[in-house]
Amino acid sequence: MKYLVPTTIVFFFGCPLLAQQQQGIPDVPAVVAELYPEHEEFLRMPAPSLPDGTPDLSGVWLGSGPMRDIRLGLTPGEELVLLPEAQALMDSRLARDDPEASCLPTGVPRIAPYPWRIAQAPLNGKATHLYFLFEGNIHSYRQIFMDGREHPEDPDPTWYGHSIGHWEGDTLVIDTIGFNDLSWFDFQGHPHTEQLHTIERYTRTNFATLEKVVTIIDPGSYEKPFTIQFNATLRPEWELMEFVCNENNQDVPHIVGPASMIPSQ
Repeated sequence: MKYLVPTTIVFFFGCPLLAQQQQGIPDVPAVVAELYPEHEEFLRMPAPSLPDGTPDLSGVWLGSGPMRDIRLGLTPGEELVLLPEAQALMDSRLARDDPEASCLPTGVPRIAPYPWRIAQAPLNGKATHLYFLFEGNIHSYRQIFMDGREHPEDPDPTWYGHSIGHWEGDTLVIDTIGFNDLSWFDFQGHPHTEQLHTIERYTRTNFATLEKVVTIIDPGSYEKPFTIQFNATLRPEWELMEFVCNENNQDVPHIVGPASMIPSQ
């Protein structure tokens, strides 16, 4: 129960924080220090490394993806331009049809407003796999291959796609293809096709802040690629808990309005 209140804070404070991102990336350490004073000491600490010098991204994190509106994460100079067919699809979507509201995976780059963990799996001192473990919805996970393999030529479409990763200095770069077209980017219903290709860049800028910059490439839905940024904050005293979305998922059938009517700020 220790993070029931912090999770609630995310809902109430998330809108103004995301709104700040329309004028640029907010000062996340300052925001976290204000909302969570106990984390101020962590914000002053440098990012840790594993014994081999690889950045250590492990831990329980909160945030780092769009919830209400992906456009709130657009980096300066970027714009999201939907193709007519994608705009029509988005306009037709009802809030009750949001897969996330039905306890299905959120996909990439969206993330549920619940804690999640990065787990690095070393072999002979090197991480051959990296996992994102999600508390929300169905306890889903992402598997990132770090062993140098390539994408398969014809991957089976899945919610999280096929992800391969490598390090560029202190930044983890994850390249993902092979998505299905079922997930939404946000509560607004921004769509994507199976042509979706994401390039995520994760940098632990200090002990408690994980910066996530994602380039979205989907010629089936958008006129051109665009880049977004969202940041996560570390919760060093938390553990993932059992959360079975279906047990309390009782009100979705009563949500009948268009998804686009959900406030974006």
